[in-house]
Formats: sequence, C-alpha cells, structure tokens
Amino acid sequence: MSAVPFTPDLDTHPEVTAFFDAPTNTISYVVKDPHSNACAVIDSVMDIDYAAGRITYDGADAIIAHIEQHQLKLEWLIETHVHADHLSAAPYIQGKLGGRLGIGENITIVQETFGKIFNEGTEFQRDGSQFDRLFKDGDSYQIGGLTAHVMHTPGHTPACMTHVIGDAAFVGDTLFMPDGGSARADFPGGDARTLYRSIQRVLSLPRETRLFMCHDYGPNGRDIQWETTVGEEIDHNIHVGHGTDEDTFVKMREARDATLAMPKLIIPSLQVNMRGGRLPPRDESGKTFLKVPVNGL
Repeated sequence: MSAVPFTPDLDTHPEVTAFFDAPTNTISYVVKDPHSNACAVIDSVMDIDYAAGRITYDGADAIIAHIEQHQLKLEWLIETHVHADHLSAAPYIQGKLGGRLGIGENITIVQETFGKIFNEGTEFQRDGSQFDRLFKDGDSYQIGGLTAHVMHTPGHTPACMTHVIGDAAFVGDTLFMPDGGSARADFPGGDARTLYRSIQRVLSLPRETRLFMCHDYGPNGRDIQWETTVGEEIDHNIHVGHGTDEDTFVKMREARDATLAMPKLIIPSLQVNMRGGRLPPRDESGKTFLKVPVNGL
C-alpha cells in the first residue's frame, strides 16, 4: 500500500463523544469541529430484536438528542465499512438531521458479493448509489473547518476506510484496543495479509495520534474502552505490537479466524448495511422481509 498521502494535523483536537451499544459492543461517535457547531456521526447503530423481527432506534435517538441539545449541525454520516455485527442507523439520523452519507468506494465489491448471496435480483443496485459519496484512498472532506482524510485500510472487508480527523483516527474494525488485537479477516473479500498491511499503514501515523475503535469486548473482564494511541498499539498490541512480522500475523490470524463463529447479526446486518442502512423494499403485501440464505455464508 502507498504511504499516507497527508500530514495529520496534531494541533487540531476534534471533540469526540462516544456512544456505546452494549448488545453489539459497538461504539458510535459524534465528532465536532472545535471551532464551529459542525459535526459528523461515525458508525451509528440501529437496534434490532432479531428473534422478534423488531426494529427500534433508542441508540440513534440518543445521538440525535446529543446533537440537538448542543445545537450542532450534522454534516456527515460516515460508515467505516459494511458492518457484519450491527445495523446502521445512518438513514434514520439523516432523515431527522440531514447530512451526507459516505463510505469507501469498494462498497460496490461488497454489494456484488452479497447481492448474489442474498439473491437480491437486478432491482438491487450494486453501484453504491445508496450513499451520497464513495470515498477513494487519499480523499478528504470538511466537517466545518476540520479537514478529514480518508485512508483505504482493507483486510477485514474490501471497503474498510480509516478516517483521520485532526489528531484523531477512526479505524473501524481494522484494529482493536491493544489487549484485543485485530479484527477477523475471513469474511468474503477479507484477507489476513492485506489486513496486516493496512494495520501497518495506520501505525505509520504519528505516535500521538488518538485511535478510536468501532468495537470493544472488554478482554479478561476489564471495563469497556475505545480510545488509545498509535504509540500504545505499536508497543502493546497483542497481535501486531512488538514488531510482529507479516507471516507471523497471517498464521495467527488465519488460525484464530478458523475457530470463530459467525456474528449473531451478520444476516440482517449485511442486507441492511449494503443498502446504506435501509431495510429491503416492501413486498406486494406491504411487508418487509429479511432473507436467510441456508448454507450460504
């Protein structure tokens, strides 16, 4: 992968407010420009009771309430990747507060792959048109006066992007906290070797860069955490720290992935998230259904 095509602005400190979703161990963020009321939402969560087939929006409503309470202007809703463990609430929040929805351009690869798995037919668009912007590696965008830089960091999925905003980087599932290691790389389109190289790219950012995780599972019973630094990951990450080489990482990651069960919400998550957080269209009776591909994943 190419070198980081920008110099992070470590003198700019965006205000970051985290929202933890306990059922999915997901952390969503409101990222505010310190010099204006502009903000972005990163990796929001829509609630689902899978057994009951019931969708609710408590987590998204908490984010909306925070933005309204602080009189913020929502400019962007960012998805770091197509999540397999929770459903995005981005369209719901967008409908309430506005803003543009963005994801990596390789969403089209994910849509093509899972469009076939879920037998979506020709009416399902596989061109990323469900999103307002498809980011390429090296792209940038504005959150008020903040410049956000986008790095393509695939391996967990083909569409994974890291968003570097001032001294903060939002890494999606590319990395976990130092004692959590790294994300799996065995989903369709994932690759452990590619993931290692993406992680090295993130770790090439300045050591002081704040890193914000999309998930934390409290290894060994510790409290949930979501913020660390590049330096802490280099020095202490159990999978890639201490100078771990590529072949060692790949061997470990592939062996570990072979033991992991599928995420509980992978089937509804992929169907919703590849549509930008929207449910499948209603059928002739006016009802919405999610498909379960038998032996398809």
